[in-house]
Amino acid sequence: MAITKTHSIKSTLNLAIQYICNPAKTDGKLLVSSFACLPETADIEFEWTRRQAIDKGNSLGRHIIQSFSPEDNITPEQAHEIGMKLAEQVLGGKYEFVLSTHTDKGHVHNHIIFNSVSFVDYKKYHSNKYTYRNIRKASDRLCEEYGLSVIAENSNKGQSYFEHTAYEKNSTYKSQLKQKIDTAIKRSTDFEDFLLRMELAGYEVKRGKYISFRSQGQQRFMRLKTLGERYTEKAITDRIKKQRTMSKQNKSISLIIDIQNCIKAQESKGYEHWAKINNLSPSRKNRQKKEAKNGMNRSIS
Repeated sequence: MAITKTHSIKSTLNLAIQYICNPAKTDGKLLVSSFACLPETADIEFEWTRRQAIDKGNSLGRHIIQSFSPEDNITPEQAHEIGMKLAEQVLGGKYEFVLSTHTDKGHVHNHIIFNSVSFVDYKKYHSNKYTYRNIRKASDRLCEEYGLSVIAENSNKGQSYFEHTAYEKNSTYKSQLKQKIDTAIKRSTDFEDFLLRMELAGYEVKRGKYISFRSQGQQRFMRLKTLGERYTEKAITDRIKKQRTMSKQNKSISLIIDIQNCIKAQESKGYEHWAKINNLSPSRKNRQKKEAKNGMNRSIS
């Protein structure tokens, strides 16, 4: 999987190019390539092209970063090849660019710095949501071509790999917190009892203007109100009250059902059979009572 983001370079273009071509980051510059320019003089060549443009804009160049997931186990050479194809596809051979692949961090990533003006027609590059989408789709197609995973279409755009990972982790914390809250609500008698149950579930509770929770391994507290309408303090209190009311109603209904079942049982043939076996038929009971009473009268007289 690859995450892409892009931004404009409005000053110190030469320093940006020097940074991405750093030998310590690019295996001694073995992972540095360029198109229609030399990496060492790219900033000068970019500027010469920009001077030919009528409307050059205020951008000296643009920077694309393509970050790969460590889980894909991509080699630096493969990443560099993908980066070159990405630049060729999105720039169409009309813009000078310098490509480098960095290997100095926990994930391999590409840097592409390209001129903001085309050397073919001297028109400036227009960066907008459509051009970004084109970059994203081209990157995804290349990832599929190389057997790499692809991020879902609705994922946040313009993120680095670690930004995306943090986003996913935050979403996981939210999901887990919601599940724990839902469970605690079902067992709570009031809001204070709810907070106690959340603590027992392993959450640190921060009281104040807003109630916040933090689980083990989570750096920041998460406010209840950020979880949605059903998870505000008022909504949780209302849900607890509703849960208790429903619980009482269910107990009453269960008691009525038990009583009705008992009456029905007494009227059933099975109950009649059981009564006969245990000498509990009404006629026999009455007969036994009469006999006992007569016996007592005879004894008295």
